[in-house]
Amino acid sequence: MTYPLILLPFVALTIVVVLLTSTREGFGRRMTASAVAAGILVILTAVFDNLMIAAGLFTYPEHLISGLRIGLAPLEDFAYPVCAAFLVPAVYTLAERAGSRSTEARQ
Repeated sequence: MTYPLILLPFVALTIVVVLLTSTREGFGRRMTASAVAAGILVILTAVFDNLMIAAGLFTYPEHLISGLRIGLAPLEDFAYPVCAAFLVPAVYTLAERAGSRSTEARQ
């Protein structure tokens, strides 16, 4: 089960960064938008990963995955788009606030 272990730092980083933005304005709205984006990305991942695996473009050794699959795609493949859907807006929120503070300090 190597692939699930590789995911742990990404999932942990996503959780920490999202929690750091939990007190920022618009958190609920951002979480809703991230959840919708994550849902869309999961659907796209399911479709295209299954197509690519079925076409023989790549495979996953059974001993390196959890064994849980959605179609042909291992469940681990779906963590990356979900993390991205939540992490990218959270990082942007933190960067935006840092940028606005440095702009205010210059004025």
